[in-house]
Amino acid sequence: MVEVVGVRFSDAGKVYYFDPDQTKVEKDQMVIVETNRGLEYGQVAVGNHEVENKEIVKPLRRLVRIATQSDIEKAEENEAKEKEAFDICLKKIEHHGLDMKLVRVEFAFDGNKATFYFTADARVDFRALVKDLAGVFRTRIELRQIGVRDESKMIGGLGICGRPFCCSTFLHDFHPVTIKMAKQQGLSLNPVKISGTCGRLMCCLKYEQEAYEELSRITPRAGAWVQTPLGRGTVLESNILTGKLKVRLDRYEDGLPEVFHRDEVKISRGKGDFAARKNQDED
Repeated sequence: MVEVVGVRFSDAGKVYYFDPDQTKVEKDQMVIVETNRGLEYGQVAVGNHEVENKEIVKPLRRLVRIATQSDIEKAEENEAKEKEAFDICLKKIEHHGLDMKLVRVEFAFDGNKATFYFTADARVDFRALVKDLAGVFRTRIELRQIGVRDESKMIGGLGICGRPFCCSTFLHDFHPVTIKMAKQQGLSLNPVKISGTCGRLMCCLKYEQEAYEELSRITPRAGAWVQTPLGRGTVLESNILTGKLKVRLDRYEDGLPEVFHRDEVKISRGKGDFAARKNQDED
């Protein structure tokens, strides 16, 4: 086991482990840590705790110190510089006539590097832009092209459900999302209805999939034979979220279906429609 602290560098960013170096920290404290980009300013997501060695990405870099008032002021200065740099970069992009959309600017804590994130439909020759920006900010400049999902995560907004984007609030990583998931969850396959603001399939299809698979496993499907408190019958409709089943009972084949919860029924032998089972019973 290894003692670590979990630190993130943005509100919904991934949590990275650092060696606390005998420093005790608590959740939400601001700290200075060593990274491969130099010193960085971050927020404690998980205080001192132990994890298995296999969960560590080596080398495990160390926590330098709890952020001082001077560090906090420096971070605030960088934030102000980022807003200024964003406006300047927009003008430079327009001046060079580049087909790209600036998304965000980040300055390293020590100010030795500025990263400009952008989206574009194709490759962009931004060498002249880099030279201009380096001349203005007198620091190392990096332009990094990102995808539309990363753009949504950085900018944030409201989804079609009316809530803030999952990616910008609590999802730390993106995972593949497929049409098959939408089919298994009984959703409309209209791209407009199952796509997020970014234009890609909604992330919630992925993190809800496991629950749907489990509910689907324990919920009888339409056409299944089940034993109910009122006798045997055939499932006409099923709702895997509520667990409600509409069952046509054998004893009332011409009557209205009865509604049961999946916990009230047991799967009977085989599957098939009522007519097929009736013929089998007659034989």
